[in-house]
Amino acid sequence: MEGVLSGFAVIAVVIGVGFLIGRRGHLGENGREVLTRLAFHVATPALLFTTLAQADLSVILSGRLLVTAASTFAVTGVFVAVGAVRRWGVGRTTIGALCSGYVNAGNLGIPIAVYVLGDASLVAPVLLFQQLVMTPVALTVLDLSRPGERAPLWQRVTAPVRNPIGVGSLCGVAVSASGLTVPGPVLDPLTLIGNMSVPAVLLAFGISLCGSTLPGRGPERAPVLLSVALKSVGQPLAAWALASGVLGLRGAPLLDVVVTAALPAAQNLFTYASRYRVGEVLARESILLSTMLAVPVLVVVAATLG
Repeated sequence: MEGVLSGFAVIAVVIGVGFLIGRRGHLGENGREVLTRLAFHVATPALLFTTLAQADLSVILSGRLLVTAASTFAVTGVFVAVGAVRRWGVGRTTIGALCSGYVNAGNLGIPIAVYVLGDASLVAPVLLFQQLVMTPVALTVLDLSRPGERAPLWQRVTAPVRNPIGVGSLCGVAVSASGLTVPGPVLDPLTLIGNMSVPAVLLAFGISLCGSTLPGRGPERAPVLLSVALKSVGQPLAAWALASGVLGLRGAPLLDVVVTAALPAAQNLFTYASRYRVGEVLARESILLSTMLAVPVLVVVAATLG
């Protein structure tokens, strides 16, 4: 469990630094917004490009990806259905659905894959699925649901390729699929810029906690608790049922898919919510609670299936 604890400890420290920065006002009133814009428009697209440009796209066809996709669609589908019945709104429901099934496969998934599962590449299918399918779809929905004059048809159709996150992901996939090698003078500065993404997201998240109430007690109580229940319990159970009951996985392969499904909601979801100014409290509280619950959930999963 050293990998689980060390991964969460690093995240907690950086969020704590962000909280202190917010309390002392070192970055001014717009510090959180600047960090969010930096992550969304610059650092995260660079990180996704450098990651996907060097990825093995053959993992897209793996059995692990099937379990990831099916379990994700199951829990997000439940949230969308409840959101439609309760009339939570398109944007708010989209953020809640992401918090229900979009796992922290990057800054938490990689160290846990290394120390708990023994292979960092095991999170690659999750990273690719989330960046190539979930993120473009969700951001397109958020783009099209924004208030104001309805965009022309060509803008709606090309929304995924005009979004900086989508552009970074698609360019990275194109480079990987072509077999080209990005020259060092091009890759190195992009890697340096991309390395700002995770710290910027975590610091902005920490700043957002200043003055906030205890999670799960405000007006967003119902969607927050639903998304956390689906993320922390529903998705790992769905992954276990699909992997063992449908694909017949046992031992280490079964442990791999359930552990990745049990990871908490990713912090960059708060960046998306802040960028589109919808569901920010929902995203912040869901991420915080699912991260707190992930430690005991992962311990139970490792003890049961390990």
